[in-house]
Amino acid sequence: MPIYDISRKLRNNMPVWPGDTPFQYTVSSTEEGGTTVNVGSMVLSTHSGTHVDAPFHFDHNGKRIIDLDLDHYAGLAKVVDMTGREQIGIEEVQDMELEGVKRILFKTLAWTNPDKFPDKIPHIEPELASFLAGKGVRLIGVDVPSVDPLDSINLPAHQLLHEKGIHILESLQLDEIEPGDYELIALPLPLAEGDGSPVRAILRRP
Repeated sequence: MPIYDISRKLRNNMPVWPGDTPFQYTVSSTEEGGTTVNVGSMVLSTHSGTHVDAPFHFDHNGKRIIDLDLDHYAGLAKVVDMTGREQIGIEEVQDMELEGVKRILFKTLAWTNPDKFPDKIPHIEPELASFLAGKGVRLIGVDVPSVDPLDSINLPAHQLLHEKGIHILESLQLDEIEPGDYELIALPLPLAEGDGSPVRAILRRP
């Protein structure tokens, strides 16, 4: 069964949210330097690359990464084509067959240059949260850095998705993925105090 890696590579000089911690990997001890193994170290944000948001990210009283139910991040998922959209709301999804869909991944292809943080992204319209929750959706994923506009202060989509029990997976790499049904596995790290966590996200055909 083929595995489709939908994670963005964690690499030095990768684009990060403006003002966030730059990603840095260094080999701190090497065989050449006299040790028996190579050992690396990393400095990174909890929102580096493909990642999940914990409610604590935008709600001081919200759950941390360690408290989240891992079942939300593994299971059947539907990839839907949203290329060319400036926003994703009820109008864009109301005619889709979402019966039994618990995880939905939006392919927008809006992040066109992987070496540069995007200037603008298609965002999730807040009212979509209630609509998707009513269909039984429990996770949404996007191939851009946020579900809200980049200049948003109050993060209404984050807030309402959380209110409706929908988890958030951001910065996916869906360029080579055809729309359709897959099995998603995107498990966060067991960070006891984490407001987010990088994931290695993959898809498999069910």
